[in-house]
Amino acid sequence: MVLPMIRKLCTGFVFLVLILQGCNGFYLPGSYMHTYSTGDEIYAKVNSLTSIETELPFSYYSLPYCKPKGGIKKSAENLGELLMGDQIDNSPYRFRMNVNESVYLCTTAPLSDQEVKLFKQRTRDMYQVNMILDNLPAMRFTNQNGVKIQWTGYPVGYTPPNSNDDYVINHLRFRVLIHEYEGAGVEIIGTGEEGMGVISEADNKKASGYEIVGFEVVPCSVKYDPDEMTKLHIYDNITSVNCPQELDKSQVIKEQERVSFTYDVEFVKSNIRWPSRWDAYLKMEGARVHWFSILNSLMVILFLAGIVFVIFLRTVRRDLTRYEELDKEAQAQMNEELAGWKLVVGDVFREPFHAKLLCVMIGDGVQITGMAVVTIVFAALGFMSPASRGMLLTGMILLYLFLGIAAGYVGTRMWRSIKGSSQGWGSVSWSIACFFPGIVFVILTLLNFLLWGSRSTGAIPISLYFILFSLWFCISVPLTLLGGLLGTKAQPIQYPVRTNQIPREIPARKYPSWLLVLGAGTLPFGTLFIELFFILSSIWLGRFYYVFGFLLIVFMLLVVVCVEVSVVLTYMHLCFEDWMWWWKAFFASGSVAVYVFLYSINYLIFDLQSLSGAVSATLYLGYSLIMAIAVMLSTGTIGLLASFYFVHYLFSSVKID
Repeated sequence: MVLPMIRKLCTGFVFLVLILQGCNGFYLPGSYMHTYSTGDEIYAKVNSLTSIETELPFSYYSLPYCKPKGGIKKSAENLGELLMGDQIDNSPYRFRMNVNESVYLCTTAPLSDQEVKLFKQRTRDMYQVNMILDNLPAMRFTNQNGVKIQWTGYPVGYTPPNSNDDYVINHLRFRVLIHEYEGAGVEIIGTGEEGMGVISEADNKKASGYEIVGFEVVPCSVKYDPDEMTKLHIYDNITSVNCPQELDKSQVIKEQERVSFTYDVEFVKSNIRWPSRWDAYLKMEGARVHWFSILNSLMVILFLAGIVFVIFLRTVRRDLTRYEELDKEAQAQMNEELAGWKLVVGDVFREPFHAKLLCVMIGDGVQITGMAVVTIVFAALGFMSPASRGMLLTGMILLYLFLGIAAGYVGTRMWRSIKGSSQGWGSVSWSIACFFPGIVFVILTLLNFLLWGSRSTGAIPISLYFILFSLWFCISVPLTLLGGLLGTKAQPIQYPVRTNQIPREIPARKYPSWLLVLGAGTLPFGTLFIELFFILSSIWLGRFYYVFGFLLIVFMLLVVVCVEVSVVLTYMHLCFEDWMWWWKAFFASGSVAVYVFLYSINYLIFDLQSLSGAVSATLYLGYSLIMAIAVMLSTGTIGLLASFYFVHYLFSSVKID
């Protein structure tokens, strides 16, 4: 019997090898390799100008920079890039592989009063130029208090201490790290824009060349003689210059000044291999503190959760055991004499206030939670490459759209269980499809008016509004309605006990129940706030966030804590003979959103001190509000569904005549 099995395994293995031999290799989006030969021309691209002081992106060519020979051409951008305000254009900066040179670009016309004001404003608002070469952002290094700090991009200009003059960055010293590559058995058939190489197998052939594995820049301000520089043409070689330390040799920003732009290129061979070229960007400041803080939070929360869970299980098991050991007469007498959760048996499944709104919020919560789970898992597995700009946001939007079917199903089935019939399911499904997206649409539209008024590239264009509306009404709404229809056809959840016609009076309490509900949100927030700091830093300080493995662990722990907090709080309310547990179970875990929003305000005050202007603060608070609402819907849904199944299990274990 063993030999035939071994023979089948060997046959299957040989078959698999034969299939793999006939397959071509492929690269995940953003991870394809591009090799260059000596002398190959490579043109850098430029993204929007960004600032951590204003958070308002602007087009690179909103300033009088040198323009490419063939005119400005925009790169194809995905949905996520457009929503993030990215505007990637071509640039005149040309690199020739493995050729070190100093190059002249252009000399501007005399600066007008408007151009000088714009240059000064962008300089004092600390705007950064974001340049891209072979899909790698330009990186620069600075020393602050003896510590080497890395940044992406370089400043538009700088203002020396104790000076009213501003100086423009007009000379760039590039250092391109390259790795010599020799590959056997592959052939590069052709490449398109963004370096999308098409690679196939080719026997006895070799593809060799250089890969770009690093892109560094040192910005300088150099004063040139405009009369001499205007005699030159674009890409003419010039004498290499060093960055001057004296201000009188730097290019000041003032009216009628003519600014000449130049750059140096140095190619340096590196041992960094192409798959590791993003490592330098993904190194986070204080990495050791990050890892140990997360681990410490996990240990504390797991320990606390374990204690509460054990105590809770013992309490419930003791009550059920005592109740079930009694005969019917003793049970009836016990119901009359004892207080607690057993007294609300005829009211525990009574329809909650605003049942439709509750079902709608549950449906949207399922949709948001599903989107978060799939996104974090795919990112943790490495499918969301940082080289694919906007891919994370695009993937989240598409996942949210297609998960409308799950939202409609869960929300409508809950509605049917509460009401006892399917009447009104269409209205519930429509509300699920429009509730959270409608809130986001209203907030984004209000913020968009501010961005339009500031002429920022972060403003959503009208054409993108139509695209989003089309995706919303052509994908999300039909799928949500389909999910609602499936929910009406599914078997309704049968309650284990009957509901009395007259509701039981709830005893008066010494303290309001909302106080306990609000305090319950502190425990889920304790698992989240450290990761929240790094996520906010990546969004507002332009840092890369790529520790999705830890984010997955924290999210799983957050789900466990939300379940536990809601179940424990529901049990406490039932013990106090409070049968109105539905909304309290939702907000027991959903109240973490209050602390998330308060922490966002704390981050704005203490960590974004450089953020200036009412427009920037309003944008920050608007986006933080969207995040807090999404967190509330997700965590509240997790807590309510867990409490619902707990209550269902608890009362199905009780013998009722």
